[in-house]
Amino acid sequence: MLAFSALVAGSFSLGVMAAPHIAPAALNAPRFLIAAVLVGLAAQFTTGFDRQAARAPWRYLVLGGTFATYFVLMFEGLKTAAPVAAAAVFTLTPLMSAVIGYILLRQVTTARMAGALALGAAGALWVIFRGDWAAFRAFEVGRGEMIYFWGCVAHAAYTPMVRMLNRGEKPVVFTFGMLVAGCLVVTAYGWRDIVATDWAALPGIVWITLIYVAVFASAVTFVLLQFATLHLPSAKVMAYTYLTPSWVIAWELALGHGVPPMLVLWGVVLTVVALVILLKDEGH
Repeated sequence: MLAFSALVAGSFSLGVMAAPHIAPAALNAPRFLIAAVLVGLAAQFTTGFDRQAARAPWRYLVLGGTFATYFVLMFEGLKTAAPVAAAAVFTLTPLMSAVIGYILLRQVTTARMAGALALGAAGALWVIFRGDWAAFRAFEVGRGEMIYFWGCVAHAAYTPMVRMLNRGEKPVVFTFGMLVAGCLVVTAYGWRDIVATDWAALPGIVWITLIYVAVFASAVTFVLLQFATLHLPSAKVMAYTYLTPSWVIAWELALGHGVPPMLVLWGVVLTVVALVILLKDEGH
């Protein structure tokens, strides 16, 4: 999950640069396709496929559609949202995942975990509202952040749903089924955008982003997330996303984009403290 948070962070910084040049569905359809091919090859040469994985294919459509919703809304939101602010919205997913995990799986969150999740959410809100109390009272959320928030609801639901719908399939095989389904869903949804895109005229940053999100922020992170989800409670899996704003700041520095004001960075500090508390939690 540490690797997951670092790799995911790159898609925020690159996504902001690519979002103005291509429709979200047009970017995510080939992204799912490339990731599905890579994960399919990995499955073939490692665990192999079995008949059990083909049972109840509707499960893959549910999961693929859920994650496709997240990615389409993410890139739609990144058209106007700043990378660090979007990453802060992403850190709300552990709290939402804990609630959905209880509803679907009756996973109980300890008092210590609940306190840490609340602290992390407070840090996220601090960043989203740029440390401006007046903006918080007026609930002045940017359009991009609000669009991406609903994508994060889908992401939060995905984590406990994996545990609920998995019937013993290996993580890499289960991921492959989800990616194929996600590709079909995004392609059907965004067919007009895909056909209307002048692929030959796209700037280089779009292709760099596409390859990065397909290989590192999709194929690799999906397998990491599937593995972690089957071994940790939903809330704790998503707790590692608290590191994402910190990773995004590192990405922004590396890309020469600078860092947010110090007032905003205090919110990032709160999210890191929340993660430390969660990692010291009893049990898993």
